[in-house]
Amino acid sequence: MAIEKILKDDANEEKGERARMASFVGAIAISDLVKTTLGPKGMDKILQSTGRGYGVTVTNDGATILKSLHVDNPAAKVLIDISKVQDDEVGDGTTSVVVLAGELLREAEKLVAAKIHPMTIISGYRMAAECARNALLQRVVDNKENAEKFKSDLMKIAMTTLSSKILYQDKEHFAQLAVDAVMRLKGSTNLEAIQIIKKPGGSLKDSFLDEGFILDKKIGLGQPKRIENAKILVANTAMDTDKVKIYGARVRVDSMSKVAEIEGAEKEKMREKVQKIIAHGINCFVNRQLIYNFPEELFADAGILAIEHADFDGIERLALVTGGEIASTFDNPESVKLGHCKLIEEIMIGEDKLIHFSGVEMGQACTIVLRGASHHVLDEAERSLHDALCVLSQTVNDTRVVLGGGWPEMVMAKEVDELARKTPGKKSHAIEAFSRALVAIPTIIADNAGLDSAELVAQLRAEHHKEGCNAGIDVISGSVGDMAERGISESFKVKQAILLSATEAAEMILRVDEIITCAPRKREDRM
Repeated sequence: MAIEKILKDDANEEKGERARMASFVGAIAISDLVKTTLGPKGMDKILQSTGRGYGVTVTNDGATILKSLHVDNPAAKVLIDISKVQDDEVGDGTTSVVVLAGELLREAEKLVAAKIHPMTIISGYRMAAECARNALLQRVVDNKENAEKFKSDLMKIAMTTLSSKILYQDKEHFAQLAVDAVMRLKGSTNLEAIQIIKKPGGSLKDSFLDEGFILDKKIGLGQPKRIENAKILVANTAMDTDKVKIYGARVRVDSMSKVAEIEGAEKEKMREKVQKIIAHGINCFVNRQLIYNFPEELFADAGILAIEHADFDGIERLALVTGGEIASTFDNPESVKLGHCKLIEEIMIGEDKLIHFSGVEMGQACTIVLRGASHHVLDEAERSLHDALCVLSQTVNDTRVVLGGGWPEMVMAKEVDELARKTPGKKSHAIEAFSRALVAIPTIIADNAGLDSAELVAQLRAEHHKEGCNAGIDVISGSVGDMAERGISESFKVKQAILLSATEAAEMILRVDEIITCAPRKREDRM
């Protein structure tokens, strides 16, 4: 008796070997795609959209590349997801996490071909990941007691993070900017208080950090260009009703003078609103929406600086930084919390005029102004700087630091290898495979720099069998070097997140033995 088909026509399923094959191939392909962006000599990718405007992004940030891909393979989507989470959680290591997961699956594929059950591989990977994490924990450095050393740790971490990015040439300058900005946050991981403004023109070296807040707007006509001890009202309210705008209502009038009366009433209404706002005793009014000429005139007469159309990010951040709250009704002034700052003035950056708020209430706020040759360069510089800021703000909270340049992977691989020798049974193959996957990262870093990876990694492994070794791959001189001397450090939190996320993602894809794809349900015609 023939078995009836269970699934509908447009659904299909792949079972067993084929399903596993499809998920391995997809995940490994994604990992190979971003592999070349890893390390200080990693290459960039151009992402071009075929939509309107043909937007072009030039980047080597793993998360940005993967976010822009439209992938059909379900396993590839899992990898894209882990890189997104890595980006949100710690900011850096987005490429490494995908590459490591891809390598773990590449190794798992060989083991599955050798008839080792996926569950055995998974439990081996679990043991190996735990062992690798403990190996790193024993070798971390924590300088939180010594402020001077800790600051130099932060500088090293920032420079290591930036060395694989576009800011590589001026990494000292940008590392200093990032460390200063994060130190001002005093341990908070809220990067809202650090504003990044991009202005084309000049070179990347001209970028600077400004203490205070810069709003990318111009000061209106006939208004004071400089205010000391400002009291700021941040609002989100309509200030554009001095013309007749009665939506959906029809007014019949029998002469033009009646129209003038209506307009007069509108104007009075506006004047009352402006009087209410002035009654707060302010000398600066920032509005999210437009301010028409009439209210602007009234503000200018009262000697109040009125700024219109401050974008939403702008006013949210401004309220946060000056210690005010966003108001939309002005009937009871005593309940509105005003913002304060010592000085508001107009400054020029390149060709543009901006408004500068200095001496703000929230001392930890600052603005980083990026200069650069084009929008593409600026966008990539912002992504790189954002990665560095994320990593630093995480490191301020979790002060443990490890060396970089392939050193952590070799330390972990050595311990995992030893565990494999002690473990009986088939699991030991999986644990050994985990160690091979870890060694793949220094191999790829060396390959991307055009070095002889087989030779270098073999030297590195030999070095690591000595006690207390700090050797890693020095890409600049093309040899094995001492990472502590070169000042190449990474945050422990980032390494740990890479290790655990990659292992979990690989586990998840390994567990798959069937893929069912089906078309979405069609809407029924209700006609």
